[in-house]
Amino acid sequence: MFNDRKLWKDRAGRRVKDLGSYLRYIFNSHLVLVLLFLMGAGAYYYQNWIKTIPSGFPAEIIMATLIGILLTYSPIYNFLLEADQIFLLPLETKLKGYFLRSGVVSLVFQGYVLLVVLAVLMPMYAHISSDGFHSFLPFFIVILVIKAWNLAISWRIHYYVQASVILSDMIVRYFTNLAFTFLLFKHASFLILLLIVLVMAFYYQAFYVRTRKMGLKWDLLIDQEEKRMASFYRLANLFTDVPKLKDKVKRRKWLDLFISKIAFSQEKTYLFLFSRAFLRSSDYLGLFLRLTVIGTIALYYLSFGLGQILLAILFLYLTGFQLLPLWNHHQNKLWVDLYPVAPKFKTAAFHFLLMVILIIQTVLFALFVFIKGEMTIAFLVLVAGIGFSYPFVFFYSKTRLKV
Repeated sequence: MFNDRKLWKDRAGRRVKDLGSYLRYIFNSHLVLVLLFLMGAGAYYYQNWIKTIPSGFPAEIIMATLIGILLTYSPIYNFLLEADQIFLLPLETKLKGYFLRSGVVSLVFQGYVLLVVLAVLMPMYAHISSDGFHSFLPFFIVILVIKAWNLAISWRIHYYVQASVILSDMIVRYFTNLAFTFLLFKHASFLILLLIVLVMAFYYQAFYVRTRKMGLKWDLLIDQEEKRMASFYRLANLFTDVPKLKDKVKRRKWLDLFISKIAFSQEKTYLFLFSRAFLRSSDYLGLFLRLTVIGTIALYYLSFGLGQILLAILFLYLTGFQLLPLWNHHQNKLWVDLYPVAPKFKTAAFHFLLMVILIIQTVLFALFVFIKGEMTIAFLVLVAGIGFSYPFVFFYSKTRLKV
């Protein structure tokens, strides 16, 4: 006889074991120490910034905007596998308990994230509010209830396949969450908040009535679960080999301009391969672009003298460290080993490309600091960035790749 409770416990236990095996490598890395240092520096400047904000600062709208995003993004961790759309499909009506447990786990995990974010934002709120930290617990309880509503709606949306329905629901829920949390932080009238809650209840009821006779879209649920796990595997791949990781590439023909400059010769074979992998893979190029954008914004808007140089070096380190897996990008392709190319050319190509990437990032960091008007700091960022990149590429990365 089918037992949905046992199935869920097996799936959840296997997932926890899988995550734990990779988290062991992540938390044993010195990258965690760097991130902790970065968080500590951010907390220090955040505390000093709070002291400077005026009494009329719009903390409520900032908090509502950020928390509204977290409330709206409400995936259900369902632990489904690709084969389930064949073997579990006939048992869909017996899986209510299975999916309910998944919803509870999703609420606990995402509720914890909300707790952390609210704790980070509360000092800013307490600075401009006479209520101080006394509202923290009531705020969190109400936000957790709203999160449960978002999860319930998100589950009902999985009965649709139309992208327009999913998009319109995200927009409606975001502005509803935004309005409710803003009024909550503003200590609006209880009747107004109750009115919004009633609208939320009717909104859920409307979707429930429409979808109660529909079947689940198994391919959509499984695809979303695989994408979430792929994101975690990409993170874990920075610290150890992950056989389950599936590479995703895009053509990006407009970037061939950079590839065409590489000479057609044996010595440049691996430079061509690594460059094309970097430009086509969303993992590598996307990571470089994200860290570069975040770094330039931080350096442009934060002014703390020599601390900006340290911040630039931290972003260079994070970029360089997370691009090291590019070395093994072609390790499972046997035909690459057949190339009549000496191994030294592979090493030289990888180091050259990594050095170019870090120098480009350094120049962009220095350029934005220069545009800001801090010419001396911009020059120091440029010198320090290049000075850091050389030993990182030609000494640190060699040791790291051997490990």
